Amino acid sequence: MSDPLFARFGREYPPGEVLFREGEAGEVMFVIQSGAVRISKAVGSEGKVLAVLGPGEFLGEMAILNGKPRTATATVVEPTRCLVIEARTLEQMVARNAEIALRLIKKLAKRLDSADTLVEILMHKDPKARVMLALARHADAFGEHTDDGIRIRTTAADIAREVDVAQEVADEVMRQLHRLRLVTEEAGSLLVADVDRLQDFLEFLEMPQKFGGES
Repeated sequence: MSDPLFARFGREYPPGEVLFREGEAGEVMFVIQSGAVRISKAVGSEGKVLAVLGPGEFLGEMAILNGKPRTATATVVEPTRCLVIEARTLEQMVARNAEIALRLIKKLAKRLDSADTLVEILMHKDPKARVMLALARHADAFGEHTDDGIRIRTTAADIAREVDVAQEVADEVMRQLHRLRLVTEEAGSLLVADVDRLQDFLEFLEMPQKFGGES
C-alpha cells in the first residue's frame, strides 16, 4: 500500500548523509519513518552525541520555529526514510490540527526535561554513576521499546564522550551491567533490559556515599 504522506513529503537517505549542520539556517524539519539519525554538537575540538533518534521522532523543528541557526548536526546512521516538512507546511499543519500542535509541544517539553537531566548528570562527581544515569536518560527520552527491553541507538563510546568520562570507565560499567543482565551491547546500540532495575542498582551503589561519605 502506498503512503500518500511519503509520496508528497518523503525522502530516502543513505548512512553518512548530513541532514543539516550546526550553525546553518534551518528551513525544514524531518520526521523519521524508518532508520536512525545521530544528533551531535561540537564541544571544543570534538563532537558529542546528544541523541540518536529513531522512527516516530522528529528533528530540526527548533530552527524553523524560532528562526535561529541549527544548534546541532544531524547525520544519518542507517538507511533512513523521512518526511521533509517546510516551515510554511508546518504552520498550516499546526493551525489545522490541534493534535499535531499538542504532540509538538509535548515532544519539546520532553526534550527540555532531557536537557536539564543531562546538566544534572554532568554535575555528578562519580564517573561510573554518570554513565549509568546517561543510559537511563537515553532510555527514557529516546529509547525504542522492544520485547526484550529498551533499545538505545547509541554506544558506550558515545556515552563516555557525552558525560566526560574515560572510555575505559564506560567499558567497565558496561561489562558490570552485562554481568548483571541489565544491559546488552548490540551492533551500534545498547539494549537496557530493565530501567527500574538499573536505577535501583545505581541507588544501591550510592548508599555508602550517602551514609558514610559525610562527616
